[in-house]
Amino acid sequence: MKLLKIFLIEDDSFFGETLKFHLKLNPDFEVFLFQTGKDCLNNLYQKPDIICLDFGLPDITGDILLKKIHEINNQIPIIIISGQEEIEVAVDFLKSGARDYIIKNSHTKDLLWNSILKIKENLSLVSEVEELKEKLEQKFSFEKTIIGQSEAIKTVFNKINKALNTNINVSITGETGTGKEVVAKAIHYNSERKNKPFVAVNMAAIPKELIESEFFGHEKGAFTGANNRNIGKFEQADGGTIFLDEIAELDLNLQSKLLRVLQEREVVRLGGSARIKFNARLIIATHKDLSAEVKKGTFREDLYYRIMGLPIELPPLRDRENDILLLSKHFIDSFVKENKMKPLSLSNEAKTKLIKYPFPGNIRELKSVIDLACVMCDGSEILPDDFTFNSINQTDLFLSEEKTLKQYTSEIILHHLKKNNNDVLKTAFKLDIGKSTIYNLIQSLEPRNSL
Repeated sequence: MKLLKIFLIEDDSFFGETLKFHLKLNPDFEVFLFQTGKDCLNNLYQKPDIICLDFGLPDITGDILLKKIHEINNQIPIIIISGQEEIEVAVDFLKSGARDYIIKNSHTKDLLWNSILKIKENLSLVSEVEELKEKLEQKFSFEKTIIGQSEAIKTVFNKINKALNTNINVSITGETGTGKEVVAKAIHYNSERKNKPFVAVNMAAIPKELIESEFFGHEKGAFTGANNRNIGKFEQADGGTIFLDEIAELDLNLQSKLLRVLQEREVVRLGGSARIKFNARLIIATHKDLSAEVKKGTFREDLYYRIMGLPIELPPLRDRENDILLLSKHFIDSFVKENKMKPLSLSNEAKTKLIKYPFPGNIRELKSVIDLACVMCDGSEILPDDFTFNSINQTDLFLSEEKTLKQYTSEIILHHLKKNNNDVLKTAFKLDIGKSTIYNLIQSLEPRNSL
């Protein structure tokens, strides 16, 4: 959580240190004490969130300092602390843009504390509004949030476009790190629901015993520790979108309750009896094969058919051709901008190394590798030695199972057939093997597998 940066300008060192000590009792407050107006002005580059200034400073009066601060930044909330009790003086300051006027007495520190808390609450609301406005203006356009020009990602764009103009459920599958939540947000913020909440829930991150309360909410006193009413995620998402990530991790008992909620489109809070209707689009995501989970008995078949809707499969980064370089440039430019660094680019050798690496962690891993490379780079170009790959060795994982060479060969051929849409000629060319080898494999698998 970002600390609230407070400037305290007070020439009485004892009084100033007393106020500073009192304010710093709040761990969310970062307090800087200055004794002159000049010191305050010279430090405005630090971008304080709130300024508390004494009316009678040795080098400048409070009204003039207030004016000078507003000339530099008229958005900073200013609290005047003064020994003058005249109402006219307080009114003049408030008319000039001060947020509050506090008299110096035995209650000053408590009044200042309360005034800052009110301003902090206001700032939080303004920040939330600005964040929402920014999201809406950005619209999560595909070009800005889903970087790529490969055929694989164009297929994803096509599916997203089909999802935008209806309320159909959407199921997003793909390996970890392929950007499932980014796609969910792209659908939400480009749909008619964009002005309503996008509520994301990660099943794997919530303890089993808390999921029902998180989903459906609870009334005060529903269980030990339920000291207040809690509005569940489905209610929060009313009118908008609820995104259930890692849906395969949901307990079987809760799966049946989720199915009933999706069928009835209503929830009952724990400890309550009122049936609360909601209207939210459902988007689910998983890195697992849900149909396989159904066969294993770990996922309900009826829930599976209820939630699948429009399926969108995200390709792994290794299957996205030159998108690796496009994404790398995007991450480099973003990191440089955020950290106020000089421009950086990839050397040809670095590009080659990135393209050859399989990225088992997908886009999330690529971003991590690029961010670290930007830090390690000494010149204007990122070199191969600047990369650090921390992934689990996928070859070791692949070879850890005891299989025959024929079995490994079959798996490799079938993988590339699927990747090439069952194009035998293209697969044979890519693997540098004869067509007959592939046809013989297909024939040996029939009728168990049909291509």
